[in-house]
Amino acid sequence: MARKKAFEGEIAATARLRFLRMSPRKVRLVCDVVRGKQVEEALATLRFTPKAAALPISKLIRSAIANAEQKKENLDIDRLFVKTIRVDEGPTLKRWRPRAQGRATRINKRTSHIVVELGEMR
Repeated sequence: MARKKAFEGEIAATARLRFLRMSPRKVRLVCDVVRGKQVEEALATLRFTPKAAALPISKLIRSAIANAEQKKENLDIDRLFVKTIRVDEGPTLKRWRPRAQGRATRINKRTSHIVVELGEMR
């Protein structure tokens, strides 16, 4: 029940990262780990997550914290938590790889758009 009350706070700040050259499926695995956590706990978790998406997500959360500090003067950073984190699919770069007997297969280089919203616990 305590977790449900944490989500009732208003949105303190948002940050978005667009055109990240990683597959959304891989990025969502890391985002699911930090969703709903306190900001400090989320950054500590990302620091020890052995996935390539952990670094851009931690930078994005730090950017959202900086946005929150700029937006509100009387903000307690210790009370911030990851309210929502959403990964959407960006444009796909289509490349071609030569195959046997003159054929070619398509290689999809996928991109991601990530949106983070931080909330303040009451």
